[in-house]
Amino acid sequence: MSFQAIIGTFELGIIYGIMALGVFLSFRTLNMPDLTVDGSFVTGAAVSVVLSMSGHPILGLILAFIAGGGAGCITAFLHTKLKIQALLAGILAMLALYSINLKIMSGRANIALLNQPTVFSEFEKIIGGDYSKLILASLIVLFLIIIFYLFLNTRLGFLLRATGDNDQMVRAMGVNTDMTIFVGLGIANAFVALCGALLAQYQSYVDVGMGVGMVVIALASVIIGEVVFGISSLMRRLFAVVLGSCLYRFFIAIALELGLPADDLKLVSALIVALAISAPVLKEHYNRLKRKYSPTKPPASK
Repeated sequence: MSFQAIIGTFELGIIYGIMALGVFLSFRTLNMPDLTVDGSFVTGAAVSVVLSMSGHPILGLILAFIAGGGAGCITAFLHTKLKIQALLAGILAMLALYSINLKIMSGRANIALLNQPTVFSEFEKIIGGDYSKLILASLIVLFLIIIFYLFLNTRLGFLLRATGDNDQMVRAMGVNTDMTIFVGLGIANAFVALCGALLAQYQSYVDVGMGVGMVVIALASVIIGEVVFGISSLMRRLFAVVLGSCLYRFFIAIALELGLPADDLKLVSALIVALAISAPVLKEHYNRLKRKYSPTKPPASK
């Protein structure tokens, strides 16, 4: 694998890390299986590309963030107000977003950004060099991690974490958990949409089907990061999520380098997630077998 390919892999990993942060909030903090991700990812990408074609790439990122938050609020409304199960609410929102995304893209299945300004091209004009995309993506993610960390340490952030741990206890304290779910899912999908917006400008195109399997990719990133880099503190967990995304992209790049067909990438993703989730159990079984079959030392003679 060439050095330039490695740089490109880390650029993608950092961008996808934004989505992993959003999924970390919904799956880990709120403890809710949110499948809106596959739809809100494309929503962010579609909004970003449409506005970039009008010469407003930065505004595209801002409105993509807001649109993603709205998508998350739709799921929260279905779950909290209409009492639809969280998993099904996410599926319904994802289906609705498919049609909404097509409307945003004026009925076209894909749009290419040909010779249009993006945040990456504009940043490259400022600093120049071959690593401008990597630097910009890293700065954006670092800023988001700091903001995310500060938010989770506010009163509302603690309520979000408490809702995920024990929502009945939070309700007993007189807190409106519907509000925390709205905020949590809104922010989570806003992050996902921002990831889609950045990726669309990075790759200079958007496709209505590019969100398929994104929740699996994000989950893989979260789990790999937690297993490899640990969860001893909140800040460490947030950085671990992004680094897990980079590791995941690196695994995929190695698989492609070894000649794995692109059609098998979803299978590889599923295997990576399964192995990452089962890593603690496999480690426990290994230690148990090791203790069982390791030779026992005879007691020392007096």
